[in-house]
Amino acid sequence: MSTLRRARYQFKAHPLTLDAVIAAAVLLCMISSAFAAPDGDHGVDWGARPPNALSLLLMVLAAAALVLRRRSALAVLAATGTFALIECVTGDPRAPVAMTTVIALYTVASTTDRATTWRVGLLTMTVLTAAAMLAGPLPWYAQENVALVAWTGIGATAGDAVRSHRAFVQAIRERAERAERTREEEARRRVAEERLRIARELHDVVAHHIALVNVQAGVVAHVMDRRPDQAKEALAHVREASRSALDELRATVGLLRQSDDPAAPTEPASGLGRLDELAGTFRNAGLPVQVARAYQDTELPAAVDLAAYRIVQEALTNAQKHAGTGAKAEVSVVRVGPNIEVTVLDDGAGATGATGTGGGHGLLGMRERVTALGGTLTTGPRYGGGFRVHAILPVQTRAGAERKPV
Repeated sequence: MSTLRRARYQFKAHPLTLDAVIAAAVLLCMISSAFAAPDGDHGVDWGARPPNALSLLLMVLAAAALVLRRRSALAVLAATGTFALIECVTGDPRAPVAMTTVIALYTVASTTDRATTWRVGLLTMTVLTAAAMLAGPLPWYAQENVALVAWTGIGATAGDAVRSHRAFVQAIRERAERAERTREEEARRRVAEERLRIARELHDVVAHHIALVNVQAGVVAHVMDRRPDQAKEALAHVREASRSALDELRATVGLLRQSDDPAAPTEPASGLGRLDELAGTFRNAGLPVQVARAYQDTELPAAVDLAAYRIVQEALTNAQKHAGTGAKAEVSVVRVGPNIEVTVLDDGAGATGATGTGGGHGLLGMRERVTALGGTLTTGPRYGGGFRVHAILPVQTRAGAERKPV
């Protein structure tokens, strides 16, 4: 680190030291100017007009007041202005005590508002100029008297410019900080949305396959002794359901992998293309399922395709758990105008439990999926028994939903 940079850091850490150095430099300049006669025979004559004792005392006091200019700018301006006024009235020859007043006025302008700068600056300029013109030994129109107007104006203008620049820089800094906070809040919101989406996926996968495993395990326990062949078939279905659950969990959790992690599984994503496979798993679990489709030549967005599949999966899982023995289910996926309509019906006697009022989140998750895509979902008991789930999904989804399936 250079010597100049170290000195700058020291002065920033100890501003009183910097003010003391400035005061000493100003005192040296005032004393040098007081001893110089600008209009000598050979240019500037040094020592041609030494100041009197009172002028030296006023210069020392005014310079000493500048040490406290950051702590009380207005008080220092009043003190230096008073010393300069006394010098204008009594000094012969005059000493440049007004130099300290210009620096004090600059400090006031750089630390207060513009209205205060105008009032204090005009007052200082008027008082010092009038005193120099009326009470001094020089003619009232002399250059030294008129120069007070220029010097006080320069001090006030420079201080106001510095204050404006500081305010501008501070506004830019605050704007950048607000933008940074906004980016952080947006990042946290996106993380929360992604966690919610993954939680929904995990719920749908686990609830569906665990329900099938539970049903098949009950079948195994019931027929283990009397019909071992059927028990082996049920165990095969349990193994298949658990394998499917693991595969889908691996695919879902694979979204959380980092870029340098092993690649996620390349199995096809869940969608209506796997609807027959999904229905087959429920048929193997003892729930007869009929599937009807009428959306040929329709290329569904990924978000709609996944949502339709999950709605069918959740509705059939609820029917498997709540519809009771002997129930049947019907699934239809139909293109109606600009929408895809997904309907899942069952005729089970225990269908009132399928509403999920027992603490499950299946229907709530379905509703959130449909709402996120701009569709509608209606669920409820059917007249004469059973339960109905009906979802209307727009084929053309919003851009945000298409980029990020829910």
